Amino acid sequence: MKRKDIIEFEVGKMEFGGVTRSQFDGKRIKMKGGITGQKVRAVVKKSRSDSAEVKMLELIEPSSLETAETCRHFRQCGGCSILSLEYEQQLRLKEKQVLALFEEKNITGFQYLGIESSPNVFGYRNKMEFTFGDEFKDGPLSLGMHKVGRFIDIVTVDDCRLVDSDFVSIMASTRDFFDVRKIPYYRGFNHQGYLRHLVVRKGENTGELMINIVTSSQLDFDMEEYKNMLLDLDLKGNIVSILHTINDGLADAVQCDRLNVLFGQDYYTEKILGLSFKVSPFSFFQTNTKGAEKLYEIARNFAGDTGDGKVVFDLYSGTGTIGQMMSKTAKKVYGIEIVEEAVQAANENTKLNNIENCSFIAGDVSKIVSELPEKPDLIIVDPPRAGILGNGVKDISDFGAKEIVYVSCNPRSLVDNLVEFESRGYKVEKMKLMDLFPSTPHCETIILLSKTKA
Repeated sequence: MKRKDIIEFEVGKMEFGGVTRSQFDGKRIKMKGGITGQKVRAVVKKSRSDSAEVKMLELIEPSSLETAETCRHFRQCGGCSILSLEYEQQLRLKEKQVLALFEEKNITGFQYLGIESSPNVFGYRNKMEFTFGDEFKDGPLSLGMHKVGRFIDIVTVDDCRLVDSDFVSIMASTRDFFDVRKIPYYRGFNHQGYLRHLVVRKGENTGELMINIVTSSQLDFDMEEYKNMLLDLDLKGNIVSILHTINDGLADAVQCDRLNVLFGQDYYTEKILGLSFKVSPFSFFQTNTKGAEKLYEIARNFAGDTGDGKVVFDLYSGTGTIGQMMSKTAKKVYGIEIVEEAVQAANENTKLNNIENCSFIAGDVSKIVSELPEKPDLIIVDPPRAGILGNGVKDISDFGAKEIVYVSCNPRSLVDNLVEFESRGYKVEKMKLMDLFPSTPHCETIILLSKTKA
């Protein structure tokens, strides 16, 4: 077997994050995607003496496990790779995969409390980032998601099951509006064109909608007619914000060089567990609101009653959701987050909720924690996918908090961090999983660590 060879095989074991491991011709085969039992055709990307990495080219035969109804974009769009599995089967799969990661790192002796299902299996996403392009060369304008394995081709996902009907209406109407006017989309290979992204966000519990059209500065296009078209749509939710973001960056990502408010305000409001949160266009907020409510309840239960006089550190705090929920019984909550806009929103949210014992600070966690005036009794960490980096685990451990609640969106980085926490005198007491992302390979893990020795 050598590079660029085409092989056919049956997909074997599924691992967390959407990677599969199979056997072919005496070699271990690693592939992104795939479901156990599928027969696939793939091209060899790398080949070694005992293993190979391949890229799927074609599904020859579905797996017998694939019995759930799918949308018409399934296998084209990469947004929900396990939509074809029944939901209970998805939960058991994720549970097995995460527990396997703990076994590999020899993290044992904790109380496992199972996996919590998402309250909504479909239509749960409160944010979608769509990309302008075309589905094939010189085809009509598309607005949607990248095709699986294709950097350029975009499929208009108007049958998506992960979003509600408002998202589909806004996306399809936006595409039609600009297609009729022959406005060019931005092409990454030569950095020419105008239309880049459409970001739609919605408050699940408030019905408030934010629409953000992202373009380059290469055309002087009057957005007034586009704004009016959106306001005339028959939607379930209420549009409170229409934004126009100018982005001339080279990366295929939503960045802001300049922000224009076309209608309303530059935020929308969401309510979670009795608290209100202003969500700004570029700040992080959990994409499954109803699931996030369950997630935060689990984290709060793991923390227990923080009690009067306790100091809580909320690290990687985002818009301050967890920290504010802990504030009712804490003496003081300090939140640290590197994204300044999220910190500004968090501090505004404390005022919105009349919370006086929360302070949110912008900066790198590993640097800011050493400058705080108090030491914590309880630490809550909710880091990005890469986990706690650098000396972060050491810095957090050195504070000597009796308990740490770790909320993770990536169990692979989590287990590496937990091994280091255990080497620094902490023990994993409890673990529970929360499925925030049905039909995708991801889920959240909540951990309670307790200090066992100095």
